[in-house]
Amino acid sequence: MTGGSAVAVAVTFVWLGMVLAISFLETPLKFRAPEVTVRIGLGIGRIVFRALNTAEAVLATVLVVIVAGVGGVPAPAVAAGAVAVAALLVQLLAVRPRLNRRSAMVLAGADVPRSHGHHIYVGLEIVKVAALVVTGTQLLLA
Repeated sequence: MTGGSAVAVAVTFVWLGMVLAISFLETPLKFRAPEVTVRIGLGIGRIVFRALNTAEAVLATVLVVIVAGVGGVPAPAVAAGAVAVAALLVQLLAVRPRLNRRSAMVLAGADVPRSHGHHIYVGLEIVKVAALVVTGTQLLLA
């Protein structure tokens, strides 16, 4: 494994770990904490997901640059990495803006109907996790 490949593996699994820790552990548990209201949880969530998505964008960029510059990356790793990056882009460009508008209304005290945007976001998180597992595994096997 070359130095670039090792960094790509590390970046992939760091990205995977961040998504698992925040999206599938911290987020659901936050709303079970005593005295955490929906408004408080949304306020915290907006800050946490802004930071997570910023870190993800950096990691995705690093991964793309390394994979593009390293020869001999297996096609399944490239394809799976592209799926992870595409899922992130859809989240950032299409889903998050809608969720942000809705959460801003809730934080302002508006009574808004339930949103299916969270289900779409979670579905994309599942796709991203699977894609990152395949990407990292394929890079390790290369």
